[in-house]
Amino acid sequence: MKYGIIGAGAMGYRYGVMLQENAGVDVDFIDTWEPNVEQVRSQGGVSVARDHENRHIVPINIFYPEEYTGHPDVWIVFKKQMQLAEELERDSKAGIFHDDQYVFSAMNGMGHFEKIANYFPADHIVCGSAMIATRLDGPANVDFMGAVDSEQMHMARYNNAKPDETVQAIFDDFTKAKLGPIFSDEWKGMCMSKVVFNAVTNTLCTMFEMQMGQFIEYDGVREMSAQLFNEAFDACERAGIHLIETRQQETDSVITVSKAYKYHYPSMYQDFSKGRPTEVDYINGYIAKIGREHDYVCRTHEFVVHEVHMAEMMRKYHKPAENTADAQTTEKAGANA
Repeated sequence: MKYGIIGAGAMGYRYGVMLQENAGVDVDFIDTWEPNVEQVRSQGGVSVARDHENRHIVPINIFYPEEYTGHPDVWIVFKKQMQLAEELERDSKAGIFHDDQYVFSAMNGMGHFEKIANYFPADHIVCGSAMIATRLDGPANVDFMGAVDSEQMHMARYNNAKPDETVQAIFDDFTKAKLGPIFSDEWKGMCMSKVVFNAVTNTLCTMFEMQMGQFIEYDGVREMSAQLFNEAFDACERAGIHLIETRQQETDSVITVSKAYKYHYPSMYQDFSKGRPTEVDYINGYIAKIGREHDYVCRTHEFVVHEVHMAEMMRKYHKPAENTADAQTTEKAGANA
């Protein structure tokens, strides 16, 4: 099958390059960020490294929506939550969506599938969640974090039906791409499990401007995580959302995943450090919203939403601190290259 990537950012590049390089399928990239598109074209592709090492150029095809005339079988969508509605509207006006196409997305946060459903029928939407860490260090400059074959993701249909022929083919291509797909029976609990995880690691790492490995150095991480997880699970249970992991499994995963990606800054911090709005309203804020809708107040989640927005406000007074551990890691990688 042929794939089109909407949003050539960190995760868009990760999925597209791995599909192209490992599964041997045709991939086109659609992006609206001009510096990114033009840098790809000027350097002959996207610059890819893994854990700061073995950087090389991977040739790719990249287009603005208005100039694209291809017809992929499947769109893969990776945009920031705040940008998605405008992106989909622009793509639709450019005429790149067709009735026979399927769409997959594993974006952070919640709320994107409702937007995607304005352009694609429910039985053509495949929901995903990905435990795959990636950094976009600049236009057309991406770093795949984590060891080879460490990628893991889940996928389920938006209508919660069994996989049809096309969905199975997507799963097979993701397997060949070494993205580590696992089928789930129900999309909402699957996706909320990732949201609940991000509501701990992304948010706390952002507030304290730290890598995941630095985060778990603190002795109180399990206690802090359990407090946030317990609120999130309580809210989801009241809403009838059944997560695919238990409270204990979520707490344990904070340690194991942070060890595996110890040099990684979560995507929320990457946005924060570059002066962009964060997705905290679609992560901790979404959990708090579910709670309020079901007569339960997630006080800790509501509090950390305010803390992140306060940290965003403070950027007008000082820039985010340079992380010395990251600088040392980059310097070491450069010396080994």
